[in-house]
Amino acid sequence: MTTTTPTGVRYVLDGHVARITLDRPAVLNALDSAAEAALTDIWQQIEGDPQVHVAVLTGAGDRSFCTGADMSAAAVDRTGLEYWAARSPDGFGGLSMRESLPVPVIARVNGYALGGGMEMVLGADIVIAADHAQFGLTEPRVGRLPLDGGIAQLVRRVPHTQAMGLLLTGRRVPAAEMYRMGLVNEVVPAAELDAAVDRWVADVLACAPTSIRAIKHMVATTSHLTARQAQSQRSVELMAALDSADSVEGLLAFQQKRAPQWTGR
Repeated sequence: MTTTTPTGVRYVLDGHVARITLDRPAVLNALDSAAEAALTDIWQQIEGDPQVHVAVLTGAGDRSFCTGADMSAAAVDRTGLEYWAARSPDGFGGLSMRESLPVPVIARVNGYALGGGMEMVLGADIVIAADHAQFGLTEPRVGRLPLDGGIAQLVRRVPHTQAMGLLLTGRRVPAAEMYRMGLVNEVVPAAELDAAVDRWVADVLACAPTSIRAIKHMVATTSHLTARQAQSQRSVELMAALDSADSVEGLLAFQQKRAPQWTGR
């Protein structure tokens, strides 16, 4: 299934893999309000589709993943206060602070990931970057703030001085530096980007979908708890995974020395 919106966002369901492409090359895949709304609709569609086991988000071309908000769009005429008051609780692109997505999101970073683009990277679970990619929360350089998850997420991910070094300068950093900070899983030459992403996708698909959903839900809902408190939670997703057909199939497949056939139930 392929869906192309007039806003420049493409969605393809490839087996159990949802592939989302930001396709606005004239503005380096920056998003206007219509493109953000289209992305939000896609995430909601994925949330309700049990056939989706993993999602891959990228930008069209080889120059840019996403450069944040489209500064040429009329919506940027809003004041900073107006933008703050109207922002989505799910963050930039409906992703950067989204907690309800039950499947892993892999960010395939093929170029610039700036402003809201980096915020979407922070909302992903796995990040694979081309070696020429650059990252940055550049909002202070245009008199704005990274309020769609940039500040809140970054200070929880890396040491204080590293977070502040990015936030207080708005500087761009190369993929290799993001890898050293622990914000990128793997950096590869651009020609190897698709192969690397496909390898990570295959590793996710090798796992039981019920287990993956339970893990994502537990991480999203217990980060404020102690480890012991988190371990004691009895969510619907956790109980469903423990009592699933997948949990039976996984053990049988191991005993029979064959690949498991996951049903997601």
